[in-house]
Amino acid sequence: MKYQFFLLLILILSCKKPLPKKVFKTLETTTASIVFIAGFDEGDNTYYTNAKNYFKNQGLKVIDNLFSLAEIITYLNQNSEKVYDKIHIVSHSNAWLGMSLKTSKNGERITVESIFEERENNRISTLKYGIVDQSKIIFHSCGLGENKALLEQLKQVFTINNVLKPTVIASSFFNVFGGKYAGHYLAKPYYGYYPTAESPGPIALSKDFKASYPNQKIDWFTALKTRKEASLGEPYSYKFNIPVEWEFTFDDPSEIPILKDRDAIMDWVSEDSEMASTLLALQIPMEKYRWRSKIKGNTLYIKGKTTVLCVLKPIVEENDAFEYKNIDFNDVSLYQML
Repeated sequence: MKYQFFLLLILILSCKKPLPKKVFKTLETTTASIVFIAGFDEGDNTYYTNAKNYFKNQGLKVIDNLFSLAEIITYLNQNSEKVYDKIHIVSHSNAWLGMSLKTSKNGERITVESIFEERENNRISTLKYGIVDQSKIIFHSCGLGENKALLEQLKQVFTINNVLKPTVIASSFFNVFGGKYAGHYLAKPYYGYYPTAESPGPIALSKDFKASYPNQKIDWFTALKTRKEASLGEPYSYKFNIPVEWEFTFDDPSEIPILKDRDAIMDWVSEDSEMASTLLALQIPMEKYRWRSKIKGNTLYIKGKTTVLCVLKPIVEENDAFEYKNIDFNDVSLYQML
């Protein structure tokens, strides 16, 4: 029996060639900041458009047609006359599926494993220009600051021959652009789950949140019913889905198990060590997925989907609940810096 699983994870290598003299010549040029809007909006989500407008209003140069790490590196190398003090990269991210930013133009979402594979196959060029030791690579990617291992690998990508090493910065909080009361602010996320299309309703869900976060003084019911930033500093929520899928190919169709219901599927999944460990790594309870199975020819398909409810509580000033906390990339309470 053979099977495939469609979720991704990540790793990076560094280059150890002598620093070219041309690089030192580049360091003498004037520094500036640049912004890469590394994605495009879908549906009614305006995250990237809001971020683009925010940075343009700050007078920064914005590039909005490069959607992969490899393309960004190529751009920096091709514009060797420029050195940047700050390189902003805007990309969706979450704790389960990694970054929306691709490894290369036709590559996968960024994870440690996907970057490793791309670099092994030379699909990401080595950075030669664009940064100095004082440069900051700032990722505006929700929750990325929680993933220190990935930040370490991204730092390697933006290091020139182990000599020039910029500071890589990302927040553990959510980035919000185009807010009602601020062009850019950070918000702390709180998570709940239910099987997709099988919501138990806001009352039951609010009880689940209260049980999960007993020390938080949040009106969970109101937050779950509020889909937009209604008033300054007040929590609101949004939701998205996380799918998992496996394919199992059998030599003999008669060996394919008949999984009659949800419980039978969960039992079968839990008995497979690799599937069980994958779900364990996602840290979402198995019963929070909607499970389906299908047989086609000699292949068994197992699909699960969970809906993630994310309650966002904007970060406000300690002494002023009516003022969002100032975005300061040197603030260790807001940002992870490597």
